Amino acid sequence: MTRLDEIAAGLQGYDPQAMTTAQVAQFLEQLVRPVRGRETLPLHEALGRVLAADVVSPISVPPHDNSAMDGYAFDGAALQAGQGLRLRVVGTAFAGAAWSGVVQAGECLRIMTGAMMPDGLDTVVPQEFTQADGAHIHIPPDLLRPGDNRRFAGEDLMQGAVALAAGTRLGPAALGLLASLGLARVQALRRLRVAYFSTGDEILSLGEAPREGAVYDSNRFTLLGLLARLGVQAIDLGVVRDEPAALRQAFADAARQADAVITSGGVSVGEADHTRHLMRELGDVAFWRIAMRPGRPMAVGRIARQEILAKSASGAYAESAGSSSFNSESAPQDAVLFGLPGNPVAVMVTFLAFVRPALLRMMGSTEPAPPLLRARSAGAIRKKPGRTEYQRGLVARGADGQLEVRAAGNQGSGVLSSMVQANGLIVLPHAGGDVAAGDLVDVMVFEGAM
Repeated sequence: MTRLDEIAAGLQGYDPQAMTTAQVAQFLEQLVRPVRGRETLPLHEALGRVLAADVVSPISVPPHDNSAMDGYAFDGAALQAGQGLRLRVVGTAFAGAAWSGVVQAGECLRIMTGAMMPDGLDTVVPQEFTQADGAHIHIPPDLLRPGDNRRFAGEDLMQGAVALAAGTRLGPAALGLLASLGLARVQALRRLRVAYFSTGDEILSLGEAPREGAVYDSNRFTLLGLLARLGVQAIDLGVVRDEPAALRQAFADAARQADAVITSGGVSVGEADHTRHLMRELGDVAFWRIAMRPGRPMAVGRIARQEILAKSASGAYAESAGSSSFNSESAPQDAVLFGLPGNPVAVMVTFLAFVRPALLRMMGSTEPAPPLLRARSAGAIRKKPGRTEYQRGLVARGADGQLEVRAAGNQGSGVLSSMVQANGLIVLPHAGGDVAAGDLVDVMVFEGAM
């Protein structure tokens, strides 16, 4: 397995004290690998799961030529430029059953949406564009072209074609597509398991009494929400004190149970050294200062699961209540570690910028990152070149109908209220400087990103 220093050596201009966001993304793309285990799921349980194999269409959709409209089906060869058309109605074709009969020249068939097109008929005129005259209809001149309003067999999918590729993350439309093929079950990669916990003596769990100098833990709940949106199996390990024994046990529990481990707090220079020291003790971990705001400190690496399991067997680590290992062929040898900063907004920003794409890759998803919007800045924004900045913003339509974004509240890295007010992050690039009112900026919209 490639060591982190070997991966880092391949990054042009690598400096752990001044990592660019692009370097972090490149590093993580090389670090993480998709899970290998598979399971077969009923379709109604497959939302958000990732396909383990291509789905090949067992049928053509639609299975036959059919009408796209309620109207009248006829042979389009009868249409003549500049001339209207008078046709006699000889029957009605309903969806769900083939019409039996013959339509002669000068005749048409009343037809419902989805009904099979009888042989010899290739064009449908919508009923609202016709005039009735007893058993006949009149079609105005130059209204249609031959073949209009007919759906072709296999227009959506042809039998034997790949309907959905391996790596597709199943959304509502994909579930509908699979159902249209008559597939009741689907093969998906197993669900990714992600353990997370907060560190710090100053962190209070919900239900604890307030005390001077302490704050309630918000990070676990924002992480829970972010992980739930991804559809992973989230394992909450609570708040862990800055004590070597407690931290060692927490990392052991996390590595035994999960593919990925997310911590918040304990990675900044000047914080208690226990977390940083134990991360290094238990695996191959890199500590970075990233050229970004908020979220500068971060740790990334691997926790050696096999070593922890061996020590657990020898009694070095206790088996905590409720914890379970999954040392199977489908689990990678090591758990991937993401050590995030402690400030609440920094946790969310680093998750969205780095952890979410990495977890999607571990899930086996091949979906591209959500595109950034371009919006006009409603005001001036101060920005130093040499770091990427993520400012909370509120995107709306301006008076001229164009997208406009303004800063949303206090931009401090500990201020969650402005994260609630915002509907996206204004992404100011590494090399960019101050932004003037009216300049176009990139926006990561929360809907779709979290």
